Amino acid sequence: MLGDFKKAASVLDDAQVMFELADAEKDEAARAEAEGQLKDAQVRIEKLEFQRMLSGPNDRANAIVDINAGAGGTESMDWAQMLLRMYARYAEKKGWKVEMTDATPGEEAGFKSVSFVVEGENAFGFLKAENGVHRLVRISPFDAQARRQTSFTSVFVYPQVADDIEIDIQDKDVKREAIRASGAGGQKVNKTSSAIRLTHLPTGIQVHVQTERSQVANEKTAWTLLRSRLYEIEVKKREAEKAEVEAGKKDIGFGSQIRSYVLAPYQMVKDHRTGTESGNPSAVLDGDLDKFIEAQLLGVKNPNRPSE
Repeated sequence: MLGDFKKAASVLDDAQVMFELADAEKDEAARAEAEGQLKDAQVRIEKLEFQRMLSGPNDRANAIVDINAGAGGTESMDWAQMLLRMYARYAEKKGWKVEMTDATPGEEAGFKSVSFVVEGENAFGFLKAENGVHRLVRISPFDAQARRQTSFTSVFVYPQVADDIEIDIQDKDVKREAIRASGAGGQKVNKTSSAIRLTHLPTGIQVHVQTERSQVANEKTAWTLLRSRLYEIEVKKREAEKAEVEAGKKDIGFGSQIRSYVLAPYQMVKDHRTGTESGNPSAVLDGDLDKFIEAQLLGVKNPNRPSE
């Protein structure tokens, strides 16, 4: 990635020099060449930004998405179904596969809760930006008086990880030592170097086994213990990642929304984290989410506001 950054910087420098030359010589051909170099640099920089925003440890994983209706009764259950359709259409545009895993239908419409898996490259990397409460404002189709209603639904996204944890230990990462076994107080148990000590260099974990009668048996036990210790570390790591996602959950109601979808009295979708807006809610609800997701992943603040 460092090489790509240097190349982009070099192309940008070349474009600047060419622009200066074009201005000095009033050379339109040189200006056109400089504009081409500038576009090349822009493409390279956008590629680097894309790599940066999808550099998390689980970003390439499939995504598990849970949608839960909140405040708003039947309205929010219907809203949950609308969000399900929105993400299904978004996944379709990306060439991803959606597989339903669980659903609890509402009494009148929609879903109380629904869960599904999105399978595709970087599915979690993109969809993690959707974590939070989504707010809908519209004229209720369930109200005989056609009053405006506000409803809330939460979206939680998790990476899909395999249930079995494979521990791949590279030989180069382990220091193996054959040492003499000893009893209490340093009493020699045998005169051969039958005890084994393994040190996992990346983590510093060390295991020492001398209970078996042969070096081969001790080494086999030592490797088993080392894998177990590394397995424990991986389990704790995944639990910490899950706890971090859980900590980001908010109450499903007023004041906790990350994005508002307004269908009446005016038409607008606004992300409250980045300020990203769209005046075409129909397109957004039809899966046109890249603008919002990329702004959140890139940490863009108020992209619609003119630069000062």
